[in-house]
Order: sequence, then structure tokens, then C-alpha cells
Amino acid sequence: MTKSQEKRAKTPTTKLRLDAHQIILRPLVTEKGMHRAETNNQYSFEVNPLANKIQIRKAIEYLFDVKVVKVRTQNRKGKPRRYRFKYGMTKNWKKALVTLDQEYRIDFF
Repeated sequence: MTKSQEKRAKTPTTKLRLDAHQIILRPLVTEKGMHRAETNNQYSFEVNPLANKIQIRKAIEYLFDVKVVKVRTQNRKGKPRRYRFKYGMTKNWKKALVTLDQEYRIDFF
């Protein structure tokens, strides 16, 4: 190994530390989401795009005091929008669909 390879191997990788309230941005309360909550015990949230599934699971369990069974994520693309004479794009965002254990529920209202 060369010196640069040894130096890269020795340097620790730093991961970004996010708090639970920085990971979960807001719940997505829609008709489809409420139907999923009633039938499948699944809840959808807008989450930080830098967060992974493990961080999302821990944040939901910490904030809502529930047991998470499964986390699925989607990266949603921004849409083209027009305001008067200017064209622009909405931002890209990340959606998490969280399945809870049968004995747990989250009440948003």
C-alpha cells in the first residue's frame, strides 16, 4: 500500500448526527394516508433526505413511543411550477412509510 492509501484507511468516516426532530419533518396527513393508518397501521412522514431507514426507525420510536416493524422510503422528485412569468421547480423531498406493530397507534388529531 502507498502512503496515501494507508492514510485513507486510517481516517475514520464521520457520519452526520441528526436529532429525532431534525429527521422527522412532518407527518403527511392525506386521505390515502389515513386509510393506510386504519387498515395497515402504516403512517407516512416527510423526512430529512440525509436520513437512512435506521435513523428514521429510531426517531419514530423515540418521538411517538411506539414499536416500528418496517420502514420504506421514497425519494420524490420536484415538479415544475410556474409563478406569473417565471418557471421554477419545487424541491426534491424524501417520504418514509412506517409500519407499526399491531398494538401501537399514532393519533395526529
